[in-house]
This record gives sequence, structure tokens and C-alpha cells, in this order.
Amino acid sequence: MATIEKFEDLEMWQVARKICKNIFEIRENSNLKTDYRLYDQINGSSGSIMDNIAEGFERNGNKEFNQFLSIAKASCGETRSQLYRVLDRNYISQEKFDTHYQTLISLSKQIAGFMNYLQKTDLKGSKFK
Repeated sequence: MATIEKFEDLEMWQVARKICKNIFEIRENSNLKTDYRLYDQINGSSGSIMDNIAEGFERNGNKEFNQFLSIAKASCGETRSQLYRVLDRNYISQEKFDTHYQTLISLSKQIAGFMNYLQKTDLKGSKFK
């Protein structure tokens, strides 16, 4: 198993970054670019996923990391909800919606699994060595 030295090494952060990029691509290729409020909301919530993973990792303690992962997981749900509005306003096709939706569901499960690991591990982070 590879050693995780920085948050950029975390697969879940990499997936969250890809989600942010996908949201921007939706904006660039649809009329979402003129729906400023919705774009601002979905851009913010998708960014919150990757930012909270990063911030939690940088805290160097499992309890704090878990707290930030909980926020990141909640932001996955918020982004999924906003994605429905993007679909309902015909900014994306059902097929693209389904792809992005499944990516968000998968990431939410990945975050939950990592939270579970952090709660059970004896390793408590460099802050507590």
C-alpha cells in the first residue's frame, strides 16, 4: 500500500477535483453559465468536497480529519441535489446526469469508508505521536 504523504495523494481528493472540473465543463457547455446563482451554488458545494478533504488531512489528527470528511460527505449530497436542478433546467442530458450522479454516490461511499477506517484505527495522526 502506498504511503499517503499529502492530500493530493488521496484518491477521494482526486475524484473530488474531477467532479469540480466536470461542473465547470457543464457550465462552459450549457446555459448554466447564465444561471449565476445555481452555478455559484453547485460550484461552491463541489469545491467544498475537495477543500474539506484537504483541510481535514492537513489537521494531522484523525478526529478533526473525520469531522472535515463528514462535511465533505454532506457536500456530496448537496452537490447531488443541485445536480437535479441542473438536469431539471435542461443544462445536461439524463445520461450525463446519471454519470455525474454515480460518481458522487461512489465518492460519498468512499468518504464514508475512510471515516469508518479512521474511527477504528489505532493510528491517531502525527499530532498525537
